[in-house]
Amino acid sequence: MANVFLGLALVFVGLFIILSIMIVHEVSKRGVKINYFLLRLYIIKYIQQYRKLTLEESGRIGPLYFPCIISVNLTLILAILGIILK
Repeated sequence: MANVFLGLALVFVGLFIILSIMIVHEVSKRGVKINYFLLRLYIIKYIQQYRKLTLEESGRIGPLYFPCIISVNLTLILAILGIILK
């Protein structure tokens, strides 16, 4: 059972990475200079900037924001469950 949780955690890590890349691309298109060298450190900053920019543009949070946040939270929860059950 622990392997199932750890496998699902890997799936959600992959989803988080894909969504993060998409968010960085969207933020970059809106004129924000991206520091690719320190991208791992700044990814949370870019996700928050995406939220702010899309909220200012349309009055709604962009469609990539919530799936990204949910995927990283599910990754943490499933990884912890997998480790505990092992």
